[in-house]
Amino acid sequence: MRDLIIRVISRFMIPFIQVYGAYIVLYGHLSPGGGFAGGTVIASSIILYILAYGLLSEEKRIPEHFTRVVESAGALFYVFVGLLGVLLGTRFLGNSVAGFPLGIPGRLSSGGTIFLLTFAIGMKVASTMITLFSHLIDEEREEG
Repeated sequence: MRDLIIRVISRFMIPFIQVYGAYIVLYGHLSPGGGFAGGTVIASSIILYILAYGLLSEEKRIPEHFTRVVESAGALFYVFVGLLGVLLGTRFLGNSVAGFPLGIPGRLSSGGTIFLLTFAIGMKVASTMITLFSHLIDEEREEG
């Protein structure tokens, strides 16, 4: 699948797909979308890169240990934000009851901790999908 047309089109499309995925993650608490949907869109751009240029080319750009670190950091950041509510004397993932400012409705900071949680979920989902796809492609290459 090393077609020149696929490489040129994917090289043109990948930045737009990633910007759209980042938009979905960042504005997920204000509009339809969120961390899971945005993470899958971002991961799909990396998967497109793998399909167009090969797994070895992707591993040179994004090492496997980096995706593991991002995956773990997303999960830990989610738990950390949840524990902030507990440390402030309320329940896990407490938002307005923990005293986090909700801001002006419609603005990026208007969800309190929801923005941070969708960002953490986006990191976790994108890195997990990239890792899973890389392992599936690597396993297929070893069998074939």
